[in-house]
Formats: sequence, C-alpha cells, structure tokens
Amino acid sequence: MQTEVGMRKKSQCCGCGACMAVCARHAIRMAEDWEGIPYPKIDQKKCIHCGQCEAVCPLERQSQEKRETRERKYLGAQAKEDTLRFTSSSGGVFPVLARQVLLEGGVVFGAAMGKEGRVFHRGIEDVCELPQVQKTKYVQSDLQGCYSKIARYVKAGRQVLFTGTPCQCQAVKRYLGKEYENLLLADLVCYGAPSPGIWRSYVKELEKKYGGTFLGFGFRDKRAKDNGHTVSVQIEGKEYAYPMKQDSFCRVYFRNYTIRPSCQECPFCTVERESDLTMGDFWGIEKVKPEVEDGMGTSLVILHTKKAEEFWDKVQEQFRFFSCKKEEILQPRLCTPTPKSGRRFRFMLLYHLFSVCTAEKLLRR
Repeated sequence: MQTEVGMRKKSQCCGCGACMAVCARHAIRMAEDWEGIPYPKIDQKKCIHCGQCEAVCPLERQSQEKRETRERKYLGAQAKEDTLRFTSSSGGVFPVLARQVLLEGGVVFGAAMGKEGRVFHRGIEDVCELPQVQKTKYVQSDLQGCYSKIARYVKAGRQVLFTGTPCQCQAVKRYLGKEYENLLLADLVCYGAPSPGIWRSYVKELEKKYGGTFLGFGFRDKRAKDNGHTVSVQIEGKEYAYPMKQDSFCRVYFRNYTIRPSCQECPFCTVERESDLTMGDFWGIEKVKPEVEDGMGTSLVILHTKKAEEFWDKVQEQFRFFSCKKEEILQPRLCTPTPKSGRRFRFMLLYHLFSVCTAEKLLRR
C-alpha cells in the first residue's frame, strides 16, 4: 500500500477501513477525496511496512476456488409478522435474524443513521435498539471502532451477527483471521456504495429546503405499498414523503454518478460469496411466485454455509418461505457490477460548482 491510495487505482479500495483498524502503529487514517469518498492515507513516519494492511484488505485477493465448491440454498422469504415487513426494506429477514441473536444474549452490528445524516455501523445488545439498524441506507457506512469490538465479543464466546456490504463482511473476516462458529456474516445484494460526502451535502440542502434540522431519512418507505419505492424525510417533527424517482440524491445514485470506483469493478457481484448468508430484495418475484407479491416486499436469501443453515432452522417458523432454483433468484448485482457512467465526472464538477440538486437538474437537460 502506498502513501496515498491515489498512487494505486481507486478501484482497488472499497473504503472498509480494515487497514486502519489493523494497523498497530496507528499509521493509517481514512480521508475523503474531492468526490467525498473515503480512502486510506499512510503516515510513512509511523509505518513499519509490516504488510498487515494489505493482508486484511478484502479486495487484495479472492479465493475463487473455495467459493465454487460450496453448495448453497436459495430461498424467498417474508416475515409472518407484518410490522417487521413494514419496517424493513424487503421481506423482514434481517430483524428476525437479529432478534433471535439478541434474545440469545448476542450482539448485532448494522448500519445506523445519526446526526446530520452520518451513516455508521454500531453494535446493539437490546431488541428495543433494533429499529436503529434496520432498513436500507444508500450511503457508505463508517465501520470505525467496530472491528475491535467484534473481535472482543466473538473471542469472549458471544454470538455476533454482522450485516453489511459483501466487502465489509469480507473485511471483518480478514480482520479476525480465522473462522468463529459464533459469528454470522450476513451480506447484502448491493447496488454500490455512494459518496458519504455528497450525502452530507444533500442533507444540508434538505434542511435549507424544508427550513429545519434534519432528523432522519427513509430510503425505502413502504406506506404506498410499492415495494419501497417511496422516500421520507424527517425535519424537526415534520415528515415529507414522495416517490423515490423524484428524489435528487436517489436519482444521481441510480444513474451511477456517486458510487465509488471499486463498486464498478466489484468482485462480489456473484452468488458465490464467502459470507454465511446473503439477503436482498427478491426482484422478479411476480414471475417466480406471483401469488405472494403484495407490494410489501419479499426477501431473497442465499444460505452459503452450514452455520447459516443451522441458524435458519431456528427461525424458519417465523417466515413464509419457499425454495428456489439459482436461476430464479439471479438479478443484475448477482451477475455483474454496477456499470460506470460517462457523466460521472461532469456531475462531480457541477456538484462542486452548485449543489447536488442543481447538478442533477442540469444533467437532465
């Protein structure tokens, strides 16, 4: 690893921060570039060139042979408890898994949204905290402080559920350096990680637009029973909801203007992953199982390991679920990475000159 990630291809860094966490000399820090995307920077005065940062990097090497030899189970699932489905992005699989871990005295790590819209991973130990780490956040989550906590919990023998992007799950695995039976890694079918810096700028635009302090944002609101294609904004006691396609941040995200370069060359866009299980929206459910489509979401679940199958056995009675063939669950991000946009650089220039909303409007002309 060089002094600055710019001396390597930015597509070789997913921003997980595992290199910073593993460095015993505290020689690495994460710093945002002009696109608002975090990358590691090394203080060469502190660095002793031990190679730990490269060893822990989830993109440094991939065990393709190990992936291909696994047998997997493919499922479609909906939580029987309607409130869990309503408060989840898809079919409510994550809250059921998380609640089981918490009831057994374990710890759950997931992405939460804090002040000024900051998205960060945190650990919870009580079911009442579960809503804080539910639902989709279309922002790259900061894992600072999580790696050492996860290591401490699993080594103490506590059950841990970690959910995040495939690269984050792989980073946790590399950081720990060995398999733990009491650690369940649940990755997501991920479209790509957008810029945290641009998201913060957008939060300020929302505060200016609605005249108040930002309190929260729902990227996948289900009140319209449209499978979560509504967004909601909470500003000082008031809430505004509207179709996702009308939201400027979501538009630039799904036009691939703000996604970090590594996502566009992501090696995890396959069903052959090294986590324990994969969760996501079951897009195309109306073709596979039309009778269960009600606009409230169905989860796609891939069980990669025996550990995941055993855990599923504990909770399966809480779901309406069915087995699928591999071909039935395939969707774009399980086959290929999110493609690059030829307008990305132009968007970044306009964003710096004006704002997220103005840049998006100008590019629509």
